[in-house]
Amino acid sequence: MNKGFGKHSVFIISILLTVIFIVWGGLFTSSFTSVTNAIYTFMINNLGWVYLGSAFFLVIFAVYLLFSRYGHIKLGKDNEKPEFKTGSWLAMLFGAGMGVGIVYWGVAEPVTHYTNPPYGEGFTDSAANVAMKFSFFHWGLQPWGIYTVIGLALAYFQFKKGLPAAISSIFYPVLKERIYGPIGKTIDIISVFATVFGIATSLGLGAMQISAGLHAIFGLPDTTAIQMTVIGAGTILFIISISTGLEKGIQFLSNAAIILSFLIMFLVLILGPTSIIFETFFTSLGSYLNDFVEMSLRLTPFTDNAWVGDWTLFYWAWWIAWCPFVGMFIARISKGRTIREFVIGVLVVPTLGTCAWFAVFGGAALDLVQNASNPGLANDIASNVSLSVFTFFDYLPASGVLTAVGFAVVLIYYITVADTSSFVLGMLSERGNLDPSVKIKVTWGIVQAASAAVLLLAGGENALNVLQTASLVSAFPFIFVLLFMCWALLKALREELEEEKAVKKKAS
Repeated sequence: MNKGFGKHSVFIISILLTVIFIVWGGLFTSSFTSVTNAIYTFMINNLGWVYLGSAFFLVIFAVYLLFSRYGHIKLGKDNEKPEFKTGSWLAMLFGAGMGVGIVYWGVAEPVTHYTNPPYGEGFTDSAANVAMKFSFFHWGLQPWGIYTVIGLALAYFQFKKGLPAAISSIFYPVLKERIYGPIGKTIDIISVFATVFGIATSLGLGAMQISAGLHAIFGLPDTTAIQMTVIGAGTILFIISISTGLEKGIQFLSNAAIILSFLIMFLVLILGPTSIIFETFFTSLGSYLNDFVEMSLRLTPFTDNAWVGDWTLFYWAWWIAWCPFVGMFIARISKGRTIREFVIGVLVVPTLGTCAWFAVFGGAALDLVQNASNPGLANDIASNVSLSVFTFFDYLPASGVLTAVGFAVVLIYYITVADTSSFVLGMLSERGNLDPSVKIKVTWGIVQAASAAVLLLAGGENALNVLQTASLVSAFPFIFVLLFMCWALLKALREELEEEKAVKKKAS
């Protein structure tokens, strides 16, 4: 292997693997769909416990780090201060971690669970409470716990130990110099591959919702052709944004998305059933925390577990597939913060934020569904998930304003996710380069867009199912990387404290 290929081997192999899947899905759609569905079914029926147990463990590990003796350790030099203000830091990590998904599912998930709950009868008061509890669960501690562990590990080894910003660097305490060889590169390739399809899922969902927004606002047909046009136009926009760099383009877009998100939340809170929304937040949060352990380990071994596979296992796989990208990005913007500050900022604050979002949108939507003069509203929302938030706005005052702002939020989140993911994939495939070349970022941007387009085309009317399947299948190998990562991080933190004690003893 020559030096040039060796330097870019992670990038080249990752691109080749992704292109193979794009070609397979684009030209041999029937084969692609049947094989991925078979793998998906096998994983749901036989390996669902791996996803559930791993996600639960990572939350427990993140909470342990928050209260552990390692909390004071700084992610960087002892005298370094955070690069970004706390507000911008939280905005960027929230935008990368949830992005367009939270807008897509904010109304759709609670209403869908209300009509088809995991247990009990639908269209009941009990179903409404269960719907909100599981919406909090799917978007709460598990995703942010996964992001916390990988982001913290990356930031620690990158800024404290001076290692490359690569997933393989986390394993230095165990692998030592072998992280620069085939083992380390294999870890990085697995990370890139999982990330591409996790992001493609989000871009596909975003394209579906933007298409629905164009239909709601301008009356354009909500078709696959329009979704392809959205992906193409979005690709051009985020390629322009890429050229402005992290401090300008991505920070500006993240701040704009958060400001508009707060605006639309405030408008729905005021225009909707305000007291019901507050009651929903506190009641659902209490129910979620009370039943957290039971929900975290819930499978249905003696009955049909299709609901768990379609929802909980899909989400856990989606978060795992996303986590190399989100973790790398959060690590990149978190230099100078302590471990305790990092865990609070990445685990606790965003969890409360996502719960608030679902309380506002889901609570208002469920109240509207239960009291609507049109009894078919719930079915309308559940039958067209992409259009659900815009359907919901039609039943509120100032619906035109809400629809316009909501569409802007979806569009900005879409560009932000595409932008940040291209940046991170560039870092991953350039062995931790903190400022990857524009050429590589643009390449990954185009590849991501093509992946999302192929998954949508392969799915047709069942595009959402294909997106879910791709995420779950691609994420599985990375689960073991995450678990191994916890051991390596804990080993390094213990050595860090021993070094601190030795220095203090020598000084005294």
